Amino acid sequence: MPIVTKDMDSAFQTAGANPGLEVWCIENQRLVSVSNSSHGKFYTGSAYLVLNAVFPKIGPPQYDIHYWLGNEAKKVDSSLASDKALDLDAALGSCSVQYREIQGQESQKFLSYFRPCLIPIEGVFTSKQGNLNGEYQVSMYTCKGDYVVHVKEVPFLRSSLNHEDVFILDTALKIFLFSGCNSTIQERAKALEVVQYIKENKHGGKCEVATIEDGKFVGDSDVGEFWSLFGGYAPIPRDSPCVQESETPPVKLFWINLQGKLCETGSNAFSKEMLETEKCYMLDCDGEIFVWMGRQTLLTERRTAIRAVEEFVRNEGRSNKTHLTFLSEGLESTIFRSYFTNWPKTVEPRLYEEGKEKVAAIFKHQGYEVKELPEEDNEPSIDCTGTIKVWRVDGDELSLLSVTELTKLYSGDCYIVQYTFPGNGRDETLFYAWLGSKCVTEDKAAAISHMSTMADSIRTSPAMAQIHEGKEPAQFFSILQRVIIFKGGTSSGYRKFIEEKGIVDETYNKNLVTLFRVQGTSPDNMQAIQVDQVSTSLNSSYCYILQNKASIYTWIGSLSSARDHNLLDRMVELLNPTWLPVSVREGNEPDIFWDALGGKAEYPKGKEIQGFIDDPHLFALKIARGDFKVYCFYNLNLFMSHVKEIYNYTQDDLITEDILLLDCQREIYVWVGLHSAIKSKQEVLHLGLKFLEMDVLVEGLSMNIPIYIVTEGHEPPFFTRFFSWDHSNENIVGNSFERKLAILKGKPKTLEGHNRTPLKANSRPSTPNGHRNISVFSNGRGRSSSPILSSAGSDLRQSGDRLLSSSTPVVKKLLEGSPSHGSAEKTMPQSGSPATELSSSDETVSFPQKDRNVDGENMATYPYERLRVVSANPVTGIDLTKREVLSELTQQSC
Repeated sequence: MPIVTKDMDSAFQTAGANPGLEVWCIENQRLVSVSNSSHGKFYTGSAYLVLNAVFPKIGPPQYDIHYWLGNEAKKVDSSLASDKALDLDAALGSCSVQYREIQGQESQKFLSYFRPCLIPIEGVFTSKQGNLNGEYQVSMYTCKGDYVVHVKEVPFLRSSLNHEDVFILDTALKIFLFSGCNSTIQERAKALEVVQYIKENKHGGKCEVATIEDGKFVGDSDVGEFWSLFGGYAPIPRDSPCVQESETPPVKLFWINLQGKLCETGSNAFSKEMLETEKCYMLDCDGEIFVWMGRQTLLTERRTAIRAVEEFVRNEGRSNKTHLTFLSEGLESTIFRSYFTNWPKTVEPRLYEEGKEKVAAIFKHQGYEVKELPEEDNEPSIDCTGTIKVWRVDGDELSLLSVTELTKLYSGDCYIVQYTFPGNGRDETLFYAWLGSKCVTEDKAAAISHMSTMADSIRTSPAMAQIHEGKEPAQFFSILQRVIIFKGGTSSGYRKFIEEKGIVDETYNKNLVTLFRVQGTSPDNMQAIQVDQVSTSLNSSYCYILQNKASIYTWIGSLSSARDHNLLDRMVELLNPTWLPVSVREGNEPDIFWDALGGKAEYPKGKEIQGFIDDPHLFALKIARGDFKVYCFYNLNLFMSHVKEIYNYTQDDLITEDILLLDCQREIYVWVGLHSAIKSKQEVLHLGLKFLEMDVLVEGLSMNIPIYIVTEGHEPPFFTRFFSWDHSNENIVGNSFERKLAILKGKPKTLEGHNRTPLKANSRPSTPNGHRNISVFSNGRGRSSSPILSSAGSDLRQSGDRLLSSSTPVVKKLLEGSPSHGSAEKTMPQSGSPATELSSSDETVSFPQKDRNVDGENMATYPYERLRVVSANPVTGIDLTKREVLSELTQQSC
């Protein structure tokens, strides 16, 4: 390991003790700390060092070190910044990732620290800044980027303008935003954030803002004023066509010897075994270069390797866009690992524990008492006092489960769970499609289809989730509170499958030997999972219930806790209150216990280590010319003292023109913007699953993790908790640029009505006599549960706009296996039809495809263009008095 020398810079003595940013600048050959108020102000003649510390809830702190070099920085300062980055890494225990940042070519990750923007300042940093007086200096900037903004100052000249970019002209009394005709709406919206930043920081919030659109001049005084600053209007010349880039050269791997010489070891085909722990290597990926430093290398060897790589970049004439990333062994990034075959996709427990010990030692050295890293917080982020309905799926039929059965699931079946809970001023609804591990494909597809149809019948655009047995989110169990999962199934599809395949029916039978694993976090979140009735199913970390005809045993694992024992007693009572179990502790089992399990055998006896879970990452999903593209928002989460979570993602990151994906490692959220460009079902049907297939981005994720679909304007609290959220901004009309401009000018237009946010809450489901059903458990606690079946039918029989599909019906297309049934667009069942009537006398329901019902009449829907007064292909034979209703319905569905 690198040795921390005694002459280590004193500036690093407390570095990394707290989460967040620390910034230093090199002044007179020494490091000077930069105050928080000056973060984001970088002088072009200086070199900086930036440390970003992230404290996840699970696992050791994560450190990223960046050294930023201004275009006018002295060579000696640039070299010193590189050395100081290595010293800082050594002070942190050699557990950081380091990056070189060049002015104007900064990485997205670096820029994300200084949102909304980083604006380089002409000159050299000095710790003794004085007040600058005199005439206000007019400045012009160009802004590029749909998600993270690159801001660059350009000469205040007409020739600086072009049709491709967005420009900001900052004058003493007014800030002008000029949008090139070929710039994107998102670029314009992000530039408005920069305008807001300049207004608040340079004008004290007191100046006018004007927007200028390229090519529009009539009737706008701001336009005339803008061009007068350039001496009058003149056309902007068209840009010359871009030169096509040459073919990307092959990736190469070099070993760096002690003298700094690069020795090529191979190209294109690499394995982890090629990296020796006592050496340093360079992976040349053309536009990005990685330097890998083995754990057994010394600080001097690392410094030599970095110097050699920087010299290589200069001598090879590489573009200044080339990014350098420096990685220590064990801290390789996902992108780096993707260039090597068969790289392990899970964290080695030894390295994980070693990392925790190293971090504890660092904190103890800095005066902090560290006992143990905290466990993950399992508090639900949703109100768990709502109303539940559960249906069992059997092909085209649904069976609503009774109150006593709704928490008993079978592995061979699929279920739909509807949960209604108090939201922000209104009731919200969440749908789950629970897919058993042994269910048949037909039931899986039917469950998704039925859930989508149900969701479309609810005005509030409910969130939907596809979840698989064994990968359920903690929230699902918190909602159901007590769940028992049996083996086997009851659906006709499952019964037919096992009969055709000659498979033994494992469906739960109280007269046979059965074994249940008990798990959970509290009496309001516990589960009993039926497992194979063999000894190898046991695990010292859990408790079990063994049912052997007339005998009941409870088996207590040696590594289980007092909480587990409490849950075990409660689960026995829930399974069968008449049972009188015999308690057996691990190591003291009678022979009859092992005989019931087919004999004693080896089983896991080590403590289960909870794997490292990275913080959430945000991605934008794009479909361009049929290609699936992903843009990554870098991890911006910070955790203060392992207690209070501070999420740096903001509501502004959710761009209405996009489909965004939030990767939380254990679950995925697909957020659908109201203005997203959805062209066809084929383009969006499997976006979530395609994302999971991209190992480079989501390495090690299971294809069966939960996938939520969330619609803009109806985000549930378990989604908004990852963002800085302002509910007052949810209903502002327009695209991303129009919304931000309205907020900036203090004149936001809000949308009233059912298109975005309903004006009144849904009514709670109730029984025919008007009272809510209450299910009382053995502990005496009550909660609302499944109402009588007629309430479900009432959801489908509402009049008027209650029958309209959700404001963004495309969400159902994003879930796996949603069949089209021969139609690109699903329609709601006819009101009052026998097939859709749900009553207490008939517990099955099917959802045939019928025309929508508006004002009590069956009416077809047509494209909006065909319903306009002036149309090239007008609809004939319709009631003209209903034209507006049909038009509104069609627009809302688009």
